[in-house]
Amino acid sequence: MPDTSIPRATQHIAALRTEMSARGLDAFIIPRFDAHLGEYVAPHDERLKFITGFSGSAGMAIVTHDTVAVFVDGRYTVQVANECPGDLFTHWHLHDAPPSQWLVTNAMAEWAVGFDPMHLPTTWHDQFHQSCANVGAKLVPQNSNPVDAIWHNQPKPPKGLISTFPLQFSGKSSADKLSDLFAHMVNAGADFFVETQPDNIAWLMNVRGEDLTYTPIPHSFLLVAQSGQVFWSVDQSKFDDLVHDSIPEKVEILPHGDFLKSILERVGAGKVVLLDPGFSPIAVRLALADVQAVEVNETSSLTLAKAKKNATELEGIRACHVQDGVALTEFCAWISKAVPMLSATGSPLRERDAEEKILALRKARPGFICESFDTISAASGNAAMCHYSTTPEQNAPILPENPYLLDSGGQYDTGTTDVTRSFCFGAASEEYRRAYTAVFKAFHALATLRFPKGTQGHHIDAICRRPLWDLGLDYDHGTGHGIGHCLSVHEHPHRIGKDVNPVDLIQGMVLSIEPGFYAADQFGIRIENLFEIIEEADGFLSFQNLTFAPIQTDMLNLSNLTPSELDWLNTYHEEVVSRLSPFLTEVTRDWLVSVCSALALSKSH
Repeated sequence: MPDTSIPRATQHIAALRTEMSARGLDAFIIPRFDAHLGEYVAPHDERLKFITGFSGSAGMAIVTHDTVAVFVDGRYTVQVANECPGDLFTHWHLHDAPPSQWLVTNAMAEWAVGFDPMHLPTTWHDQFHQSCANVGAKLVPQNSNPVDAIWHNQPKPPKGLISTFPLQFSGKSSADKLSDLFAHMVNAGADFFVETQPDNIAWLMNVRGEDLTYTPIPHSFLLVAQSGQVFWSVDQSKFDDLVHDSIPEKVEILPHGDFLKSILERVGAGKVVLLDPGFSPIAVRLALADVQAVEVNETSSLTLAKAKKNATELEGIRACHVQDGVALTEFCAWISKAVPMLSATGSPLRERDAEEKILALRKARPGFICESFDTISAASGNAAMCHYSTTPEQNAPILPENPYLLDSGGQYDTGTTDVTRSFCFGAASEEYRRAYTAVFKAFHALATLRFPKGTQGHHIDAICRRPLWDLGLDYDHGTGHGIGHCLSVHEHPHRIGKDVNPVDLIQGMVLSIEPGFYAADQFGIRIENLFEIIEEADGFLSFQNLTFAPIQTDMLNLSNLTPSELDWLNTYHEEVVSRLSPFLTEVTRDWLVSVCSALALSKSH
């Protein structure tokens, strides 16, 4: 099938430049955001993809009349080269050569740089404003988005059903959560609180939605007054029959499109307003400035409260991980036989076959709702693209001689899962075994870490990377991210990575540990489990495993493992067998017992 994406991109860029000329713009900024600034967006808001063809989950572009600069992070360097060829685009690293720096180098005096104020985070706006000021250019907010003006077949905004999230799963009523929020506002001396993150609002209101494919949230905004009034801007035509009855009496429902209007009408001069600048569109600040309110910036208290899971949430998360482990283990047993068998027939298993299989197995588990992200089913060099996605045209065979990686997860009634396993179905090369062993050692180093209170993610990132660094290897993505409770698979504010993240890791947080290594055009390796943070008897914190699925052992160089590493792996596999066996088919149970058999210390030393 011919690739028509490039001609479409050429047409869309030309149309946008015509629209920019009509508006007097020399450049236009296109983030991959909707008005809620989340990771995932509905088809209606895929403006970056519409203009450039880039389909990754993080990035942005600056379109001028003679170039289109596309910015992505290290996960997408290969993908952006494929989707945005160099004759139309220039490629930049989102962090090493950020768009704010690009503006300083490329923008000219008197340039008018347009942006949609509902799609630009306040922190990003401040950086771009300073960059433009440095060269005599100016940022120009647009009352309507020029991409929408040329997108004639733009999908409609989502209309997903909004339903209640029962107390038996949430563990705390919406009224009690609101009381905590009011108390925080009093302590902060705030008259109003603004929330634009739909997952925070869904958690607060104890609802879930279907506006996005992988994240069960409804699009909405919130304005809260210390007086006790709560103004929820949401499309109530999406409500199921029970939502109205579950909403606290103090909550007033407003149309989704009236959010900024509600700020202008209800927030008066001199009123103190709490705002999270990293996750609020600059349009909110502009509205507050119009009414002469006092803006106070802080990480949303809802973000922090949501990150520390309560006992009911943790119980549910543990339960759904057993069900998810059953699905993934059934998959591992199936694919270990299917790859060599189908390859021998001349009709090999393909990436999308495997993707469909793991989804079917998850659908069979109690409480499953949907995938928690777009499954990464990647063979050979495709696995070197950290966020690779199959298409009908991009669907490689999985062969015994080539490595394979599966990164997948599910949304369940009681929690969210995310797990990665790497596979070889034949003899692995020494280069692969060396890297795979280092990735396991990195995973083990962090999974077994004890750390004091006050530790933050960037403090411990290097501990995980050390076994890879010892071999001159590394990976260009984070080591761990927060996980929601039947919410976002990438939840703020906690994470583990090289970049400074001033958020203490605390008991009750759930996050991933996922080191990897990627050899371009050859293979990708990643091992990922989820963990909850627990407090031990002496007050130190540690990671308690949540994910149960076998880790392939025959690619390990056992002689490079320490006795403690091997003992941890044997103990982990014993628990995998114990936890999952009651739910597995007999065939899979026998396979699991075989692949999880203890490895002898004498083989490694």
